Order: sequence, then structure tokens, then C-alpha cells
Amino acid sequence: MAKFIDEAEIFVKGGKGGDGCIAFRRERGIPRGGPWGGDGGKGGDVIIKAVRNKKTLIDFHYQKHFFAENGRNGSGNNKKGKDGEDLIIEVPCGTVVKEILDGQEKILADLVKENDYVVVAKGGKGGLGNTHFKSSTNQTPRIATKGEKGEEKRIKLELKLIADVGIIGYPNSGKSTLLSKISKARPKIADYPFTTLEPNLGLVDLGDYRSFVVADIPGLIEGASEGKGLGMKFLKHIERTKILLHLIDLSENDIINRYKNIRKELENYSKELVKKKEIVVGNKIDLEMSKKNIEKAKRYFKEIYFISALTGEGLKELLEKIWEELKND
Repeated sequence: MAKFIDEAEIFVKGGKGGDGCIAFRRERGIPRGGPWGGDGGKGGDVIIKAVRNKKTLIDFHYQKHFFAENGRNGSGNNKKGKDGEDLIIEVPCGTVVKEILDGQEKILADLVKENDYVVVAKGGKGGLGNTHFKSSTNQTPRIATKGEKGEEKRIKLELKLIADVGIIGYPNSGKSTLLSKISKARPKIADYPFTTLEPNLGLVDLGDYRSFVVADIPGLIEGASEGKGLGMKFLKHIERTKILLHLIDLSENDIINRYKNIRKELENYSKELVKKKEIVVGNKIDLEMSKKNIEKAKRYFKEIYFISALTGEGLKELLEKIWEELKND
């Protein structure tokens, strides 16, 4: 399986236009044939296109320079040069394409759906052959123009996962275990923080043509929005989700403040994130040490679902709740 890479910078260049041709018509019976030089072909464009069969940007850590084909020069007989082939760069659905100019980033396109595309570097126009320069005072022009250079740009690619539901919470709160129980995804699971070093996607199939995609987002901590821990790197992956599933480890102390801390990090990162629909879930009800917090959670939260991701208790009711919220979204 390819390593998950969600950012990359590349250099792109459109093809140069072909040069116009200087030529004259030379045929029997036409001793003073006029100009007959063809135009140069247009340079190819560089196009970035979203496809479903790619899940990571890792390819762009090995290849960073992309050049479209140059246009061919024009030739005699008014023959236009061949246009350069466009270069199509394939990226995963969900890729944001940005131009880097003078240290600033400008969004060119957000390629969400399959076959969404954007032209990031246009090819240069072909030069004009000497046919264009004939006039009443110059019947034999020896003038043609060069093809234009193609555009050059530095491009930043930023992948944001496309999921219906994003599971958030502190490290080791059971996010990966939950994802593995409700889908066929098999994330790395262990009993220590930051086991999950990258987002994982899973498809939840409830039957009767009911399904949705869930993303397990690596654990957040205080200061995540400022770059601490792993949170900042992955917060962007929940920007597209419709629902946030906030998983609380009931076996921990001070569960209410831990919940508030995560909400604060979301707000610090983006005011829009905290506006998303949130379903609060208390996990690890199978543990004896969690029982003291169940009543506390009931008093604080208007609505909370209690589950054991490990044993599966409470999962059916939770999944039905998620489906109802998605259906009504």
C-alpha cells in the first residue's frame, strides 16, 4: 500500500509554440510565387485532473517537474506545424490546486469529483509564417515570428479526504478500533497515543443501499491548531465532512474539559468546523473505570451515545443515528 502523502509542490511548464516559417511558392509556371510559410503549432497545455484510482500524492515526491510538448515549426506549402500534446497530470479526487507566487498561495481549483480538471500552464501560441506579412508594398516578405513560450508555474497540491463522517478525539480514544468494527478498513491499532499516523477511510455498509464513508482522523491534542502533535497536519481532512463524530474516552479523568479542549482546537483552526453537525460518543463502556463518567456525561451533554468499539455494544444504534443525520443533511 502506498504511503499516505497529502501535500506536494511541483513545477509545471506549458509547451513552447512552434516558429513560423519563411518560405516561397516555387512551382513551374509560377516564377514569382508569393510567400508560402506556415504557422507554428501551439504548445501543449499542462492539465491537472482528478481520478478515482489515486489515493495519495506520493508520486509527486519522486517526480516534481512536468513539461507539456512543444509545438512544431511551420513549413512550406503553408503547412501549419503540429500542436504540442497536452500533458495531463492525474491526482486523487479531493485535491486542492494552488499556485505559489511570491511566497503567496492562490487557489486555482478544488478538484472534488472524478474528471474535474484545471489548466495550470497554458502552452504558447505558434509563430506566424511569412504568408501573414504580404502587402501591396512587400510581395516577398522575409519575416516570420517565433513561437511564444509556455507558462511556467510553481504549484502546490493539497489533498483533503472526501468523507461523510470524520471521527475526532484525543489520541488513543478508540477511533481506529471503531473504524475497524464498522467498516472493512484495517488501521493500525495499539494501546498508546499516536498509533494512527495518517487518516484512514472506511466504507460503512448498512444494507438496503445505505452506505457512507468514515474517516479516522489522527488524535488531536491541546495546541493542535498551532501545530502541536499531529493535529494541525490532519485537521484539513475534516473540512469536507458533513458530520463530526466526537469520540470521548470514558476511562480518562476530566472528560468534560478534554471535550472542550478539542472543540477549542477546531474553532481555532476554522470557525466553519465548529458549525458542523456533531454527534458525541462515549467509548469504552466495557471498562470498569468508565462507569464513573457515564452519569457525568449524561448530565453535561444534551445527547450522547454510549458504545464499546471493542465489543460492538451500542454500535447499531449509533450507525442508524449517523445515517438519519446524513439523510436529512
